[in-house]
Amino acid sequence: MSKTIAVNAGSSSLKWQLYTMPEEVVVAKGIVERIGLNDSIFTIKYGSGEKYEVIKDIEDHEIAIHMLLDQLTELKIIESLEEITGAGHRIVAGGEHFKESAIIDDAALKLVDELAEFAPLHNPAEAKVIRVFQKLLPDTLNVGVFDTSFHTTMPEVNYLYSIPKEYYEKFAARKYGAHGTSHRFVSKRAAELLGKPIEETKIITCHLGNGASVTAVDGGKSVDTSMGFTPLAGLTMGTRSGDIDASLLPYLMEKLNLTDIKDMIDILNKKSGLFGLSGISSDMRDLLAAEETNKDAKVAIEIFEDRVRKYIGSYAATMNGVDAIVFTAGIGENDIEMRENVIHGLTWFGCEIDREKNNVRGKEVEISTADSKVKVFLIPTDEELMIARDVQALQK
Repeated sequence: MSKTIAVNAGSSSLKWQLYTMPEEVVVAKGIVERIGLNDSIFTIKYGSGEKYEVIKDIEDHEIAIHMLLDQLTELKIIESLEEITGAGHRIVAGGEHFKESAIIDDAALKLVDELAEFAPLHNPAEAKVIRVFQKLLPDTLNVGVFDTSFHTTMPEVNYLYSIPKEYYEKFAARKYGAHGTSHRFVSKRAAELLGKPIEETKIITCHLGNGASVTAVDGGKSVDTSMGFTPLAGLTMGTRSGDIDASLLPYLMEKLNLTDIKDMIDILNKKSGLFGLSGISSDMRDLLAAEETNKDAKVAIEIFEDRVRKYIGSYAATMNGVDAIVFTAGIGENDIEMRENVIHGLTWFGCEIDREKNNVRGKEVEISTADSKVKVFLIPTDEELMIARDVQALQK
């Protein structure tokens, strides 16, 4: 029976799920953590709750993939590697080249390498993983599913920055966005829950995790999104600052005696956001546990909620209306109070949350009141399934 593996490779990790297609049944899933570090963690979950785990040094992604493919057959999850007919790879940066998921041949892989300047921590690892799959599974179709592709439908008015136009024309300096696969999955599911063709809907999707973004989806197409040229822009995130005044950078660099802009960008990416504001943690759960006794934690939470609310309001204006708001990802799916607080500030356009319905975590449910003019949904994201579906579509 045909199998498709959905692969999400990070700079030091490899997350995957194996599906029977087109039935969309998860056969096994797992993750390899701390690749290239001591005591890497290799985990597979399969069958009726079975789990295989080993902790050992895994030097690189190629060794991790060798281990994965070996264990799939040794654990008898599959009889033969020939069952894997498709491999879908999450790729962060597709630039303007990849407007939708694409079969990765040598020419496409070269472009993925070239686009590494837009995602230096991700695209190189993802390209390397694809090459390993090409080597070990030469008859398997490799498909790239790009974080940015869903947002290539944005109009110029939303993707261009107000800087000299030649910078876009010469250097491709523009808004690209991210989390596109997640926004695409939950907006499609929201349209189904609304009982409308997605082409007739206006939906705002909130992917809220350690990395977070909000997207305006009009007629099934992304028309604006909060992340920008890189995933640093937009909302306050776990360790990322989100939107700031660019003039603040040279001011702080002078005060901090920094001479390399990379050091300042590192602060904005890794030491800011919830972590920087609270001084405690980048994890929302830690801040929620401390908010009653720690003012900084409480204010950090309020800033996070405020920025989400502002983007929702902005995108309701961008689309001249909204049918549904969707919360997804780690914080969006599990933070009950955050969802309530965000929606509480949006009642002016007919959005009302049902506190009883909202008292849930990680479960697909409508959380708005029966008479709310704007529906509010909690929809767990499933990027791996979206990847598997794209592979299936390109195998036909």
